[in-house]
Amino acid sequence: MSAVIVNEVLRGFYLDSVALLRMSQSLVALDGVDEAAMMMGSPSNRQIMADAGILDATGEAAEAGDLVIGIRADNQDAADLALKEARAILEQSSAAKGDGEVWRPRSVRSAVKAMPDANFALISVPGDFAISEARKALRRGLHVMIFSDNVPVADEAALKQEALDHGRLVMGPDCGTAIINGKPLAFANAVARGSVGVIGASGTGIQEVTSLIGENGGGISHAIGVGGRDLSDAVGGFTTMMAFDLLDRDPATEHIVLISKPPSAAVAAKVVDRIGASSKPCTVCFVGGSEMSLPANATAVTTLKAAAENALGGSAIGAGFDPAAMAVPASGGPMIRGLFSGGTLCAEAQVVLQAAGEAVGSNAPVPGSGGLDSKGAHQLIDLGADEYTQGRPHPMIEPSVRDDALTAALGDDSIGVILLDLVLGFGAHDDPAGYLIRSLGGSAGKPVIASVTGTEQDPQRRSAQIAKLEDAGITVAPSNADAAALSLACLRSTT
Repeated sequence: MSAVIVNEVLRGFYLDSVALLRMSQSLVALDGVDEAAMMMGSPSNRQIMADAGILDATGEAAEAGDLVIGIRADNQDAADLALKEARAILEQSSAAKGDGEVWRPRSVRSAVKAMPDANFALISVPGDFAISEARKALRRGLHVMIFSDNVPVADEAALKQEALDHGRLVMGPDCGTAIINGKPLAFANAVARGSVGVIGASGTGIQEVTSLIGENGGGISHAIGVGGRDLSDAVGGFTTMMAFDLLDRDPATEHIVLISKPPSAAVAAKVVDRIGASSKPCTVCFVGGSEMSLPANATAVTTLKAAAENALGGSAIGAGFDPAAMAVPASGGPMIRGLFSGGTLCAEAQVVLQAAGEAVGSNAPVPGSGGLDSKGAHQLIDLGADEYTQGRPHPMIEPSVRDDALTAALGDDSIGVILLDLVLGFGAHDDPAGYLIRSLGGSAGKPVIASVTGTEQDPQRRSAQIAKLEDAGITVAPSNADAAALSLACLRSTT
């Protein structure tokens, strides 16, 4: 019997994409359902649904402001039940949003009218609408954080030029992490206030550095996400430069940390010139970048851990950590398989292994690494990349994204050690350690090395997550960089 595909379109019904992805997972778990998604009907989302085999003519006719329910099931009864469940979930969501609320603004204009003293807007709408909504916010005097992705780079550059003209900051698009005036936004961690300001073109890079600083006696004044493309030639570093100006003028910020994957040479030169004009000490971490000349007030580091240590005045993180002493002999072949939810954590691990003289392959390679088909190379996989998350939640939200890759690694005789990251914080899964342990189903049969990005104040509580992992026989390192070093020590302990 062939599969049954059903779609339903709810006209003008908007919900945040993260909420929709979580709701979609409950449909996939239903008996007889092969695949399901609830997504806004933008062209890019409709293409994702078509590629997943859950779009029919009804869904194809949807517009960007419509919500599309797509289900592929074994039979019509299963499809109908799933559709009924989807409607019930959406009705519950709508009811919950209305509890205790008389009025909710439906536009930037009405929100500003209701809160005339506000100076900050977070934009999380389909990418097709993000620029226009951000522009409305800018023109009403608001700084803007754009969580939305799928925004054309030319539109990003034009918006940031306009923001410069208005004297306002645009964080993003695709900005998933920030801490402003001590308030964590989107995927961020609960970190004490302090004197270190962070500028990051990487969400998980910001999370690792701010968490390490917070867990080792320091604190954060502000952490400003700029979006992954800000330091490209196409955008020109507009937000990075404005963020640096803000932190340089901020009396609460005494040390500035800049985090990014390697920027374009022209933009890097502009940023370095701006650093040299500051009197504040700075730490520059271009993960995977080549050596560069910096002014006297700046220090270049190669890892996120080193960035945190330098910002802390040289204090060692994980003092007493000895990879050789902690190494568990590898079981199997001579290769490491890294399965990461954080893209910059994956990049940092590549840098650590490269520095030890190892060959590395990745779906998100930094300079010096090859692709996943590189022979004789450790494989480090960024599971948050588009090929793994199209139509599915990010692995920080839904750890099941890692399940298939974990099963494959456990059954691969060439793999001697499995390397993992767990990222805590607001917006992340409520118990990633518990989920991982259930996925392993008992003994993994080979060493599993993990790092936990987060703090004691996070909803998941870092120490509680570490305790669960260690009780299950998983070795936890003090940082992501340490976990990569420990994985290699496990391999070398068998030779």
